[in-house]
Amino acid sequence: MRQYEVAFIVHPEVDENGVAELTEKVQGWVTAGGGTVEKVDRLGKKRFAYVIRKQREGHYVLLQTTMNASTPIEVERNLRLNEQVMRFMITKIDPKSL
Repeated sequence: MRQYEVAFIVHPEVDENGVAELTEKVQGWVTAGGGTVEKVDRLGKKRFAYVIRKQREGHYVLLQTTMNASTPIEVERNLRLNEQVMRFMITKIDPKSL
């Protein structure tokens, strides 16, 4: 099992309940692949440095997870297909840096 950070930005028109539901959905994708979610940080609505899809702000969410090597591929596919997610990034954490 490897440690990963899953960060994604949700469209600003989605309300707080929608962001919570989407976060739970992403957690479900991680656990369905045999992984675990250690920490969830919903950072709230923040302004972008540049325009993304004609929007100037979005809801930021960061998950710290432990997953198998194949699980991030499935999570990435599901995030890519979700229209509420504007941007996402899955990063493997080096255990030496902890």
